[in-house]
Amino acid sequence: MGRRAVPPPTQRAAAADRRPVPPYVPAGSSQPPSPPPPGGSPGAGGPGGQPPRRRKSHKVRNILLTLVALGLVIPILGFLVAYVVVDVPEPGDIKTNQVATILASDGTTVLSKVVPPQGNRSDVTIAQIPPHVRNAVISAEDRDFYSNPGFSVSGFARAARDNILGKDSAGGGSTITQQYVKNALVGNERTLTRKMHELVISSKMARQWSKDDILAAYLNTIYFGRGAYGISAASKAYFNKPVEQLSVAEGAVLAATIQQPSNLDPETNPKGAQDRWNYVLDGMVDGGNLSAADRKTMQYPQVAPANAAADPNQDAGPEGLIKAQVLKELQSSGVSEQDLNTEGLQITTTIDPKAQNAAVNAAKNNLEGESPELRSAVVSIDPKSGAVRAYYGGTDGKGFDFANSGLQTGSSFKVFGLAAALDQGIPLSKMFDSSPLTVNGIEITNVEGEACGTCTIAEALKRSLNTSFYRLELSLNNGPEAIADMAHKAGIPDVIPGVGKSLVEPDGGPPNNGIVLGQYQSRPIDMASAYATLADSGMYHAPHFVQKVVTADGNVLLDRGNPPGEQRIDKAVADNVTSAMEPIAGYSNGHNLKGGRPSAAKTGTTQLGDTGEDKDAWMIGFTPSLSTAVWVGTEQGLPLRTSYGGPMYGSGVPSDIWKATMDGALSGTDVEDFPDPDPIGGQAGVPEYTAPYVAPKTTQQQQASEKPSVTQSAPAPIVITPSPVEILPGITIPVPGIQQQPQPQQSVQPGQAGGGAAGGGAEPNAVEPEQGGAGGAGAGGAAVPGEPAVPGRPR
Repeated sequence: MGRRAVPPPTQRAAAADRRPVPPYVPAGSSQPPSPPPPGGSPGAGGPGGQPPRRRKSHKVRNILLTLVALGLVIPILGFLVAYVVVDVPEPGDIKTNQVATILASDGTTVLSKVVPPQGNRSDVTIAQIPPHVRNAVISAEDRDFYSNPGFSVSGFARAARDNILGKDSAGGGSTITQQYVKNALVGNERTLTRKMHELVISSKMARQWSKDDILAAYLNTIYFGRGAYGISAASKAYFNKPVEQLSVAEGAVLAATIQQPSNLDPETNPKGAQDRWNYVLDGMVDGGNLSAADRKTMQYPQVAPANAAADPNQDAGPEGLIKAQVLKELQSSGVSEQDLNTEGLQITTTIDPKAQNAAVNAAKNNLEGESPELRSAVVSIDPKSGAVRAYYGGTDGKGFDFANSGLQTGSSFKVFGLAAALDQGIPLSKMFDSSPLTVNGIEITNVEGEACGTCTIAEALKRSLNTSFYRLELSLNNGPEAIADMAHKAGIPDVIPGVGKSLVEPDGGPPNNGIVLGQYQSRPIDMASAYATLADSGMYHAPHFVQKVVTADGNVLLDRGNPPGEQRIDKAVADNVTSAMEPIAGYSNGHNLKGGRPSAAKTGTTQLGDTGEDKDAWMIGFTPSLSTAVWVGTEQGLPLRTSYGGPMYGSGVPSDIWKATMDGALSGTDVEDFPDPDPIGGQAGVPEYTAPYVAPKTTQQQQASEKPSVTQSAPAPIVITPSPVEILPGITIPVPGIQQQPQPQQSVQPGQAGGGAAGGGAEPNAVEPEQGGAGGAGAGGAAVPGEPAVPGRPR
């Protein structure tokens, strides 16, 4: 008989697990076990007997309902909180970029404009905008403007949807109020947060501002194309007229461009522009703002060419360089860039239109016919205030500014050597030998052996004798430093932009003896300022271009009034220097001012390396009311030559420009005399004699013929070849290349120059005894003691 198979223990245990487990009945209970619930055990259907699928659908529905509720409640709560927290500026408090205007001293002549980014605008009031222009804009952009709450719910919903879906077209549907808020306050970032911010401010602004305030702000802000921001700029850009003069048709043209300023310009897209124009006019008819009859007869107006309105920011002419100086001065005076860009500033400069025209015309007219490489700079300053009355740094308003560039000054710097001597008690009557001298093995001469024997330092200034001024410098206490200090007091800055520390050696060491002959660099504006200090008897006034700055709403940001001066140089010193300078303009080839107006002046020339040629020519001079510096040179450092091929000196073209500038600027003004100088060292002003008292014969001859004297030590007459040079009666000073009989006590070095400035005072017809300036002996220049000839030093 077979045995029944017994499953393994593991299988038996599994089978036992599958057996139904009877309900637990407490011991002693008589209650029978409960039957299983219908449909199986409790675990088969879940709690309550509901199927699992139905329970999950209920959870999803509840989550969605919660999310929807939160999606509505949170934005509403956020809107309400933002509405309470966000402040809306008052009308007029929101600053938008707009044009700043730079005016001449008369307050009406426009020199230039400052157009910041999105700033080609000039704000106007709502009253200045004709009603039909306003209605055209409303028809184009927001036909419910006067009735809506400042925002469009449907437009916002559409923008929110597009942002969530990531569409490139997100945005749009904005009211005029929303467009203004976007442009002026919140920007145009395509985010839901920005749109919500826009909505809150627009809603609140619509309740706090009047509709006219909103419309005016919008029309002064919106972009119309052609670089024009605001209705006023747009009116000029498209029709070249003030906004007050716009017709209905013209107003509709401007309104039509707002939607797509770059694509709806009538010149580039005439069909699109006219279609939009028709849409605007039809909307005006529908809104009751234009009669159907007028609409029917209306023609599309003629629009100005896009390039007709010159860009005021180009500044192609000389005024562009004035603008650069004005902007620099505004910054240093505390007028911020934000003020400049948003306040619609009226910037009144010190530039006198008459003086400016005289300077520009003088430079252009006198360079006409000369080498095309020649450039010029002219700066005129009022000695009594420091106001820059004329400024010409070149013809290119965006090019190199020669009036603000460091240049060697040549013999025009000798006046500071003379001032330093007077300050140390050396009078104008002090005698100095003019013969050549040798210092540390280097011989210093004057051009072509020019000399006065031994004569007063006043006479040496008029003749611009290098040797006399070199001896003067050697006689001073701390000569080079004393001259530098005097020049700084007069107005040469300690630091010159683009040059660095001024009147020192390249390594920063103290100046050497070449300073008296104009070895170091100064700018034309610095020289005009320093001479102006002498003109005002030693009273320094900082040069400035800006007189007054007023915002569009009349707030004064800057008003210089009559700035006080600073007595930097002793009055007697300055007035004696002026006295010594008075004869020079006439002595320099007859450049006395018109009408016998007194002037004080000095010329200068600097040498081009060791070539024997010159590269810079100056004429600087003043009356009591105007100081003018003139420079002529080249960008490339070429030799200066006249149209006749001869060398150019300060007594030539520079003096011609100086005289024309001064005569033009001072035309119609009172003729002024210089003050009588107080004595220094027992001498007040230029002495009547020029040579030692031991030479009465020479002195008598000079008094009789009004010509410079020669000393007893140099009796040999000067013999020259025929020359077109015109000088004082009976006196001829040779130009380079003219033969001269050497005087016994002199050492004539052919090709040597003597003193820098072409015609430093005694340079009739470019015959400048100062051609030997601080320059290298190799080119005939007066060499610096102990130093080799250095190319580029002044003559």
